[in-house]
Amino acid sequence: MNFYNYYNENVVKYDLLNKFQYKTLNQMPKFCKIILNFGCKKSDLKQLGPTLLALELITSQKSLFTNSSTTNISLKIKKGSPSGCKVTLRKMAMYTFIHKIVNGIFPKLKQFQGFKSLTSRAEIKKTFSFSLKNNLLFLELEKHYQYFNRLPHLDVTMVTDANSFNELVFLLKSFKIPLIGAEKPEKGNY
Repeated sequence: MNFYNYYNENVVKYDLLNKFQYKTLNQMPKFCKIILNFGCKKSDLKQLGPTLLALELITSQKSLFTNSSTTNISLKIKKGSPSGCKVTLRKMAMYTFIHKIVNGIFPKLKQFQGFKSLTSRAEIKKTFSFSLKNNLLFLELEKHYQYFNRLPHLDVTMVTDANSFNELVFLLKSFKIPLIGAEKPEKGNY
């Protein structure tokens, strides 16, 4: 059993019960999935190949190409052509990735204090998104620098089923994801 899965079952759920009041256990927020995405500006196989391989090395799962839904003349991308790749992590793979970024990636970032306040988009969609510019912080990619030195930004989206903004912030902070200024005054009763 993964440490973060055990931590979620035995610590986070009890903290949520003490902080917020729930009528059933199914109302407690949890992470549903984590989506990792590389978006390429050109649909060139020389750029798409390393991004696909990088996602597979980071997550140990098969990644998929994402296709363009519209034509973009300025970027020379046709409708339906591959424009990036993505992986959706669930269950144990999701907790393994959280462990990897919290304990391996965030401490390596220089002058990183935490993420600034969450946007209003997070309030509506109950998601938390960020982008990693330096992808060579992952040990799997650092070993093969010559292949992965020109990767685009890695977009990470954490999807939860939180009912309020305060639950989302509490869930992120309980998993040790560094947030700065994410406090919002509570409204109404919980």
